[in-house]
Amino acid sequence: MSTDPSPAPETSVPTCYRHPGRETYVRCTRCDRYICADCMRDAAVGHQCVECVAEGNRGVRRARPVTPLGARGPASAVPAVTYSLIGLCVLAYLAELSSWQVITDYMMVGQAALRSGDVIGVAEGEWYRLFTSMFLHQRGGSFGITHILFNMWALWALGPALEQVLGRWRFLALYLLSGLGGSVLLYLVDPGNSAVGASGAIFGLFGAYFVIGRRLGGQVGPIVFLLVINLVITFSVPDISWEGHVGGLVVGAALAVGFAYAPAAHRRLVHIGASVAMLALLATLVLVKTAELSPSI
Repeated sequence: MSTDPSPAPETSVPTCYRHPGRETYVRCTRCDRYICADCMRDAAVGHQCVECVAEGNRGVRRARPVTPLGARGPASAVPAVTYSLIGLCVLAYLAELSSWQVITDYMMVGQAALRSGDVIGVAEGEWYRLFTSMFLHQRGGSFGITHILFNMWALWALGPALEQVLGRWRFLALYLLSGLGGSVLLYLVDPGNSAVGASGAIFGLFGAYFVIGRRLGGQVGPIVFLLVINLVITFSVPDISWEGHVGGLVVGAALAVGFAYAPAAHRRLVHIGASVAMLALLATLVLVKTAELSPSI
């Protein structure tokens, strides 16, 4: 007896889950769905689909780029330190406009015994004046508002580039130590005088920009021109603290040499060491000068 065999069952051809019209026999090793050539992404074993790759990348911490001087680039491109410093100077200036006492209490005064009035200076124990003076600016006199306007313009023009290549903490150290260097030189040379302004820190940025520009092979002509013009103004216009400008310039350039020419194998250690050593040197100079002035207090 003959039998009529039933027809063979039809088998469905698998297709890509993202492109149903494309036949494929490759499965994602993570979710086991069929994927076509356009949806395949190489994995350690086999292939994964685009959704599984994206899901996996969400938990991966991406390495931040390293600048030529060894600083890791910030997660954000916004120069936060530069803008914060500008904001502090502007807030301090607004406080000055509300009361002259702000300048009296926080300006740089080396030795009050050499001045009239009831101001207490660095030699008498108010060491904070070495730092606070770099956030204050003249609110009147021969310069007026141009004092803070020029300094903030220079900080806005130079700060972002230096902050990007140095990283935030190095840039902040450069700024503060340069400003401190200007105050210290004034204290050493003319302790009876007073001063305010971010000019010492700004001149430190000038010096650092030149050193780092040379190290990285950039154009330094414009910064040299700007620096020369400002030095001419420093020594030709009365009522300008040349000590603050020169002190900041020397400290900024010296610290930039340590940042720019540190050996790659020990770069971070050298950068920290250079900052700490500069702070220690400036503190030692202040201590020595204070001891020298003590008999006359």
